[in-house]
Amino acid sequence: MASRARVRAPELIGKGGWLNTGNKDLTLSDLRGRIVVLDFWTFCCVNCLHVLDELRELEERHRDTVVIIGVHSPKFVHEAEHQAVVDAVERYGVEHPVLDDPELGTWKQYAVRAWPTLVVIDPEGYVVAQHAGEGHAHAIAKLVEELEAEHAAKGTLRRGDGPYVPPEPVATDLRFPGKAVRLPGGSFLVSDTTRHQLVELAADGEQVLRRIGTGERGFTPDSFNEPQGLALLPDNRVAVADTVNHAIRIFDPGTGALETVAGTGKQWWQGSPTSGPAREIDLSSPWDIAWWQDRLWIAMAGVHQLWTYDPATGTVEVAAGTTNEGLVDGPAAEAWFAQPSGLAAADGRLWVADSETSAVRWVERAEEGDGYVIRTAVGTGLFDFGHRDGAADQALLQHPLGVTALPDGSVAIADTYNHALRRYDPVSNEVTTLATDLREPSAAVLVDDDIVVVESARHRLTRLRLPEEAIRVESVAHRTQRAATEVAPGALRLDVVFQAPAGQKLDTRYGPSTRLLVSATPPELLAEGAGAGTDLARDLVLADGVTEGVLHVSAMAASCDDAPDIEYPACHVHQQDWGVPVEVVEGGVGRLGLVLAGLDAE
Repeated sequence: MASRARVRAPELIGKGGWLNTGNKDLTLSDLRGRIVVLDFWTFCCVNCLHVLDELRELEERHRDTVVIIGVHSPKFVHEAEHQAVVDAVERYGVEHPVLDDPELGTWKQYAVRAWPTLVVIDPEGYVVAQHAGEGHAHAIAKLVEELEAEHAAKGTLRRGDGPYVPPEPVATDLRFPGKAVRLPGGSFLVSDTTRHQLVELAADGEQVLRRIGTGERGFTPDSFNEPQGLALLPDNRVAVADTVNHAIRIFDPGTGALETVAGTGKQWWQGSPTSGPAREIDLSSPWDIAWWQDRLWIAMAGVHQLWTYDPATGTVEVAAGTTNEGLVDGPAAEAWFAQPSGLAAADGRLWVADSETSAVRWVERAEEGDGYVIRTAVGTGLFDFGHRDGAADQALLQHPLGVTALPDGSVAIADTYNHALRRYDPVSNEVTTLATDLREPSAAVLVDDDIVVVESARHRLTRLRLPEEAIRVESVAHRTQRAATEVAPGALRLDVVFQAPAGQKLDTRYGPSTRLLVSATPPELLAEGAGAGTDLARDLVLADGVTEGVLHVSAMAASCDDAPDIEYPACHVHQQDWGVPVEVVEGGVGRLGLVLAGLDAE
């Protein structure tokens, strides 16, 4: 086994304390003798949720030797609230200890730069690997097997039960519901996300009429996996965004039949087909859906795009977005989204809640040709958020998950992390607040003069009278709390570190197996070095006169089994997007190292 760098793991600290441990605080010394995987995550991040699912098999297979520790490291202000972390741990079925680190103490100790990041610590307490982004579960599984063999031989491996203690279950009719739709008879169909079911409620929004699905994770004719979005189709059937199954299902309320119409059950990766027969194309965390212009539009949160499903042809295709994460308007094929999570169809517009940019955007037909264009109503980018009413170009939201078209042409916004219902009026171009003191509202349904809000963290539907006037709210503005990296003016060396897992090599059979895309906010920050390429290292030049900004770096590498006797080697894609805040100062660093997989030797 190849020798590894020996770096002592820093202690685990977090002012929010520990979850899933039976009220016990853990230290690294408590975990000595076990292989520890630190998962730096935040619950707004769909890529982090993907990694939670990637780790489930590893967690089960190596339960007696591996301890996974979630280190919750917030981006948004709401995510620093302890109860919100408690809710998220239950909502997403996290079955390992979680350290609530609201001030990013452990994040800084481990020099983490991106969500998600995985750090592997050996049984003697040394860091042996770091991985950013998705697609690393196979590499960590291989490393775990090597560490098990090495430390069993040395006598430093300790087997046994881990420190995970499950919380007590809570009895409620709904548990973290995601979206809702009103059926023609007046009842509501709700995606009961954490319980992997659909629930039909009576017109009062309270009485349970029936449950659809086994209640266990699955991809069978009678099971779901964290379903979210719902859309009533012209034939009164309901389309379901079966989010963690990466699929679109159709539920018939009349017969109870459930049919899969799009997706394979596998997650889409870079290089996979983006159009074709719907049952043959992989999807990625479809979060919401809406029927608009004779097809089903899909908010594909996992890849920052909008897709469509055409039932007439049985096909899916990308409709908007490049897979790059950010806020860029313009022709649909060139636009950037950031985890679109809510859709609402109006006559000429499809409204989009673009959650990670705290934005509301819309899709409309281009004035010329057959294409679409993307425009932004509210929101500026990945790092600015808050609760501010007024002119739309100054207004702020905080991670909205839902939008609802209103009869007057305006749109109601489920402003999730502000616990509020907001409204954007395209005539006045202003944002107002309709209601507060909701708890993580994730969607809303219009019912006559009322609006029924899905209060996800209160596990209920809440009926409100649409107010004649907005309420006044004190304005609050925030920026993400990550510290900026101080970089020197002029030349900046960018190194994305990638070390193929043991027993694998870069896959160069069909050309370069790596990809690097670099951009900046503001674009003027970079005088040289923006754009796409295949080398994971690049020399950038920072422009004179721009003192701060964000470097956006997207990297991908494909590795395959390196054994001449394997006719069809297994291949894996590793990918991550970084948004690195930088401040240009004399004496700053001249090199920016970002670890995709391995350890940075410099």
